[in-house]
Amino acid sequence: MKINHLTSAEENLMKLFWAMNSFYLKEVMEQHPEPKPHQNTVSTYLKILVEKGYLSTEKEGRIFKYTVIVPFEDYKKFLLKELSHNFFHDSGKEILEFLMVEKLISQDDLRAYFDLKMELKPTKVKAPKLEIANEILNPKKDKKGKDKKKKNKKD
Repeated sequence: MKINHLTSAEENLMKLFWAMNSFYLKEVMEQHPEPKPHQNTVSTYLKILVEKGYLSTEKEGRIFKYTVIVPFEDYKKFLLKELSHNFFHDSGKEILEFLMVEKLISQDDLRAYFDLKMELKPTKVKAPKLEIANEILNPKKDKKGKDKKKKNKKD
């Protein structure tokens, strides 16, 4: 699924729509914080967001029910990848350095994150191969039932 860029006004409305997931225009107008935009403005944005593939519509009588198609997590991933590509040369290291310099993340945050993410899994230790010990303790016998060492001494 291709995700398109949103304007800041579209993004602000989508934040409300992501919280609602499925809704009617009337519900949007009721839930929108003050100052509320005009109903025609919201209706226009709904049409645009349907065209951009963020919302789907289902006609119920004379009104439309809108449903979110693009999950919020997918949009966040899209934005972060765009940011990384356009401003940080696709480098996670550069992003992390920037976050540290700007004090948007601390070393304690990172330490706590990695402490939570690290799972201590016991490693499977392979039993040692005791080939030499087995040869000494269990010498191979030839067909006559004699030890190989004794045969070698006769030669």
